[in-house]
Amino acid sequence: MTVETIRGPVEIARLGRTLMHEHIFVLDPGALRAYQHTWGESYWNAEREIAKAVAALRRVREAGIETIVDPTVLGIGRHVPNIERVNAEVDINIIVATGYFAFYELPLFFRLRSAEDVAAFFVRDIREGIDGTGVKAAFLKCAVEEPGVVGDVPKILEAIALAHRETAAPVMVHTNAEANTGLPALEALSAYGVDPRRVVVAHAGDSSDMTYLRAMLELGASLGFDRFPGEHILPLQERLDTLIELLELGYADRIHLSHDGACFLDFTAGDPQVGQMGLEGDYLFIDHTVLPALLRAGIEQAVIDEMMIVNPTRFFEQP
Repeated sequence: MTVETIRGPVEIARLGRTLMHEHIFVLDPGALRAYQHTWGESYWNAEREIAKAVAALRRVREAGIETIVDPTVLGIGRHVPNIERVNAEVDINIIVATGYFAFYELPLFFRLRSAEDVAAFFVRDIREGIDGTGVKAAFLKCAVEEPGVVGDVPKILEAIALAHRETAAPVMVHTNAEANTGLPALEALSAYGVDPRRVVVAHAGDSSDMTYLRAMLELGASLGFDRFPGEHILPLQERLDTLIELLELGYADRIHLSHDGACFLDFTAGDPQVGQMGLEGDYLFIDHTVLPALLRAGIEQAVIDEMMIVNPTRFFEQP
């Protein structure tokens, strides 16, 4: 059994140590066209940023990470040719997604189309490839943020479910832990025919509410502890304590580890008032800090391997 990557299909059993939620470039093309020179020199220089990404992913590969799962989709600037250029210089598997990332409203290109029509775009990305690149998406991505399942979000979720049912591609849903949106996200996806066992609730690890976390686990979903260190949302020690408690309760088979990092984020790029605010993240924080902390807490290496090697293969395996 294989999974699609930027460089083509790879045997799922050979994914190796995997980071399950990392962006490479987050770049809004509309904002770039309209405002790139607002602060003088353009905040985006493709040659510079691609070289930075190559260097960063080489360090990741040298650390023994073999696969990066990149959930950058429309709405946050997916551009596969840039990732292809990076991957040509780094021997690492990069798995990409299809779907749409919106907290409330779709752009008119999608808003005027039915859920079935929107789903057809996602299916095309999975079966035929992304806009002539030949690169095929391997999973579906959507979002249920603080506002909840409102506005155009139900249409997005329905389109995701339709594409999932046609292709069997697994689903990742961005959520807001403070607002507990993982549960309504799972409820809505389930109503549209998605088995929660095929869903990972991204950013669940931003919560230490065991009632919330266990409720999603009891539905069969996997949880993304995918924003390390994430101190701006939840203190690192509280994040670690929650993870350790879940592992001790026997949930290692449904936890994904990652950073939600990026080599480039345009959220604040170029603005001298705010700079990048350190939002890019560190792809090796888990290796350097989290895993040693888990081992010191008595978590066995086999449990760590389950989260970083076995669970990614489970996510991409066809049911």
